Amino acid sequence: MEFDFLKPVDVALMSYVSSLSSQELGSKIVFHTNDQVPELSKINLAIVGVLDNRGNANANLVNLTAIRKKLYAMFPGNWDASIADLGDILPGEAVEDTYFALKKVTSNLIKNKIIPIVIGGSQDLTYALYRAYDDLEQMVNVVAVDNKFDFGKENETVTANSYLSKIIIDQPNNLFNYSNIGYQTYYNSQEEIDLIQKLFFDAYRLGEISNNIALAEPVFRDADLVSIDMNSVQSSFSANMVAFEPNGFDGKEICALARYAGISDKVSSLGIFNQNSSTPESVIIAQMIWYFIEGYHYRSKEYPFGTRTNYIKYIVPLEGEELVFYKSDKTDRWWIEIPFISSDHNKLKRNTLLPCSYDEYLSACNQEIPERWWKAQRKNIV
Repeated sequence: MEFDFLKPVDVALMSYVSSLSSQELGSKIVFHTNDQVPELSKINLAIVGVLDNRGNANANLVNLTAIRKKLYAMFPGNWDASIADLGDILPGEAVEDTYFALKKVTSNLIKNKIIPIVIGGSQDLTYALYRAYDDLEQMVNVVAVDNKFDFGKENETVTANSYLSKIIIDQPNNLFNYSNIGYQTYYNSQEEIDLIQKLFFDAYRLGEISNNIALAEPVFRDADLVSIDMNSVQSSFSANMVAFEPNGFDGKEICALARYAGISDKVSSLGIFNQNSSTPESVIIAQMIWYFIEGYHYRSKEYPFGTRTNYIKYIVPLEGEELVFYKSDKTDRWWIEIPFISSDHNKLKRNTLLPCSYDEYLSACNQEIPERWWKAQRKNIV
């Protein structure tokens, strides 16, 4: 583990933790300090701070102390997950040095089946998180909770508003799918919206998700990396007055989305970015982390799929097509089968199950092909 890239947890914060009762979360966490390096073989979740926000020119200095204090003063649920706070990655001489350090630290954690919870810094750090999967030799599904798509102009330096272009263009290209949750149309050009459709990516407007938060659950169920932009949250809940946002998710909604991310068996890294140093904001971020950990505790262990004997199989005949659905008899959640297509361009190389909703099954019964299934098929053959 590259502990050389990590600054130990501050002595003053450790003094605060020592004042907490034995029931509070801070008393149940293992810390990377000047005197102690956590034994990672016993850890399930690891908090990593990043103090570099150079990708966001309007951001305040990153200060994670208030977030940690709020989180560690909370009471845990009936959890058995082991949690570590590994400290902070300091800004490198160049932002690329920060990317390198974050990639190395998180790649090591993911390889050891430890979920990094990365907090702080600008959202271009999502690129470094994505690159952490390079050595795992797998396709990556990225889900961004964001009010923008973060496409950049050609040859533009990577920033919090342009990192997605770098993910799509740079080699090795391990991206299978990108999904945006909560975009606001007036922040995205029509050309960008059209490009999302052309690339067969998924995007859900803020109003869609706010009206039915459960729409997001299958999206997170298929994610590897989840990146949350705090600009997607109303400023009245986030206390972000640097980039004031009158619209966005409210506190309850963003915590529900964080819990969906945690409960997904497939999610192996979480980043919460574009935050400011104001104390009130730390409350919602601390609660988001709490709900992610709560969700992790209730994972159903349905992924990866071993046997399908615990699923009820439904075959829906359509004109010229048969759609195969599976319903878990453990959680009542639904999947749709993406059949293997023999092609040099096939990215999956196997039949796979794609998370879906009961409503999508009902639509198929009404002879409507689910858009999620169609897009996955197109990505396999183009």
